[in-house]
This record gives sequence, C-alpha cells and structure tokens, in this order.
Amino acid sequence: MGQLIEVTVFGAEEKCASCIHLPSAKETMEWLEAAVKRKYPEHNFRFRYVDINKVAEKKDQAYADAILSDEYMYPLVVIEDEVVAEGNPRLKDVYVKIDAM
Repeated sequence: MGQLIEVTVFGAEEKCASCIHLPSAKETMEWLEAAVKRKYPEHNFRFRYVDINKVAEKKDQAYADAILSDEYMYPLVVIEDEVVAEGNPRLKDVYVKIDAM
C-alpha cells in the first residue's frame, strides 16, 4: 500500500434545505468510501466523517465554520485539505483528485 490518503466528509444530522431528496452526509461518506476503495484497492485511505455541529478536532473547525456561514454546502468532501466536492458529490471529481495524487 502507498501513502495514506485522508478523505474527510463534513455534514450534519439534519439535511441541508436543498439536499432533502439526497442521502445524508454520513450515508454519502459510506457510499463514497465503498466506491473509492473498490476503484483503488492498492491505495491506503482513511475516511472521516465530521459533524459540523460537533467538531472534535481543531483542524476541522475552519471547514465547519465555512459551511455554517453558507460558504459551502454539505456534504463537503475534502481530500488532503483540498475541497473536492460539495452538495451532491460526483465520483468523477473525487477520482480526478485521487488520480492526480
């Protein structure tokens, strides 16, 4: 296995107003984790879910604050501290970032 690639999905238990018909942020993270690990079995991933209303790590607070101030929509997908997707994430955008690494 290669380097550890950290994928963080930010969200909240309550769905955003424009995401009512979509899966929850936590369900999105689980779906994303399954798809990414299936496509890249040779890579070493760490998937994290961060509830924007209960941030535990200081490094996550800036993203949570940005979501709460409507700078981003959630779920927000961040790979290695770079925003890759928000709202309804597309696998293609995530794969492009991973391929570039």
